[in-house]
Amino acid sequence: MREIDQLAFVAAQTEGATVVDVREPAEYVAGHVPGARLIPLGRLPEQLNELPRGERIYVICASGNRSLAGANVLARAGHDAVSVAGGTNAWQRAGRAVVLGPRPTAV
Repeated sequence: MREIDQLAFVAAQTEGATVVDVREPAEYVAGHVPGARLIPLGRLPEQLNELPRGERIYVICASGNRSLAGANVLARAGHDAVSVAGGTNAWQRAGRAVVLGPRPTAV
């Protein structure tokens, strides 16, 4: 299984890791992890070439189901990708800041 826990993700995110949020746009705008790039799961296959090679990609959704599917899509295409266990919901439950809207402003 391609999954990473919240503590490991926090460390990676703090260091500027590539984070892809595979939720739908309305979900993303309602609150996302700072620095996360929106690529809805259904569009991920057509945007593979826009993602960096040679570095780990952290895939996140609301709870971890879609992100696991997204990490598998990326892995099949040759990317080093992991799903963030618990997703954005776990991030928020831990009291971490999220960004509202499409702009990088944490709250």
